[in-house]
Amino acid sequence: MNNKYYKRSRISEAKFRHLIKCFSLDLTATETAELIGISLRSVTVIFDKLRGKIARWSEQAAPLAGTIEVDESYFGPKRIPGKRGRGASGKTIVFGIFKRQGQVYTEIVPDARKKTLQRVIRGKIDPGSIIHSDGWRGYDGLVDVGYDKHYRVHHGQDEFADGSRHINGIESFWSFAKRRLAQFNGVPKRKFYRYLKETEFRFNHRNKNLYNVLLEKLREDPL
Repeated sequence: MNNKYYKRSRISEAKFRHLIKCFSLDLTATETAELIGISLRSVTVIFDKLRGKIARWSEQAAPLAGTIEVDESYFGPKRIPGKRGRGASGKTIVFGIFKRQGQVYTEIVPDARKKTLQRVIRGKIDPGSIIHSDGWRGYDGLVDVGYDKHYRVHHGQDEFADGSRHINGIESFWSFAKRRLAQFNGVPKRKFYRYLKETEFRFNHRNKNLYNVLLEKLREDPL
């Protein structure tokens, strides 16, 4: 069938558009299959391909510039007794970069050490930006690598905001991401990256019609 959104597809364009509408409304694969009348396996495959495409769009985006907030968050099972703080056992560490009044970028990292975080920052934040972070030592030395404007808020000293000095924006994204991912009752670790990137994409287009955004992007870069 001729389907400009999905190469070599056996699904009609009309049905595919309906499927994208269901995806944009955040319906499950099971709900979508029942509504459209195609197999659950087909919907699951397409949803997975779409999440992979969304992840690639994210990775290809230009570095963020302006007033930026950075922070890490931990996703996964409940904490193991005795394991606390950064690097808590069993958690997936996600580093986030948020442009105020704009978009967020996320990346799974192996740890929260300075070398690791600086690698992401130097690749995804324009050097002329103003960076806000908490007091974690992983953010030490940003001035030394070209980020002359780096401001901190020290959560450990019960300091959460001081005028424009805060990381409320990225923390709002973490809350959004954890609420949304909780609806899946546990995402397998091998699939977490794609679900994370989908959540990032939804947040970045929160003020737009996601259905129209997806169709426009898939016309330019079909599945």
